[in-house]
Amino acid sequence: MYAIFDNGNKQYKVSVGETVKVEKLNAAVGATVSFPAVLTADENGVKCGAELEGVLVTGEVVAHGKDKKIIVFKYKSKKNERKKQGHRQPYTTVKVTAIGGPAPKKRVTRAKKAVATETADAE
Repeated sequence: MYAIFDNGNKQYKVSVGETVKVEKLNAAVGATVSFPAVLTADENGVKCGAELEGVLVTGEVVAHGKDKKIIVFKYKSKKNERKKQGHRQPYTTVKVTAIGGPAPKKRVTRAKKAVATETADAE
């Protein structure tokens, strides 16, 4: 099974157990993060769009870091204009732990009935 999720105007294809570099997140190392899934595929087929309402890709933050330096060199011929800059893009490494929806909500039908009978007795 794999999923595609969206983060920082980029889409990432992952499966459970993989590590992926995403745009820098404001989360501590060891924290759990989740992303909404755009597409999922498994032995039952491919799902996307409205079928994925509430489906999340959950992962654990492994590390933060910076990519290799890239050089940005701007040059205008015959004008003696040169500008050299470097840039290192920050990233967060995330290990995918689960693909799927949130835990199902527990039903509390007994508690509601008990409250309803207590209010009826009080009247």
